[in-house]
Amino acid sequence: MISVKYEYDSQGKIIGYELKGHAGYDERGYDIICAAVSILAINTCNSIESLTDDKFTVDTDESGYLKLIVEEPCHDSILLLNSFCLGIEGIIAQYGEEFVKIV
Repeated sequence: MISVKYEYDSQGKIIGYELKGHAGYDERGYDIICAAVSILAINTCNSIESLTDDKFTVDTDESGYLKLIVEEPCHDSILLLNSFCLGIEGIIAQYGEEFVKIV
């Protein structure tokens, strides 16, 4: 299962997310849920980098771990992060919390 944890600032604004694990929906290389979550996560990182001037950190490893934290996100970064959340919620609605869960 992929666990998704949203990161918030002290005022309750989303500033990032942390992903751990693999969906286990299918074999490595064929797992469409892992691919979907990965695409959302990487596209959000790339979009924040390309479309905003915000500074951020990304930490990843081969185990399926990815953590993105945006320092003082502007309106556009918050919109992109909320779009990521919407995409994750759509995957959960389609495939269930057996494969992706918000913690």
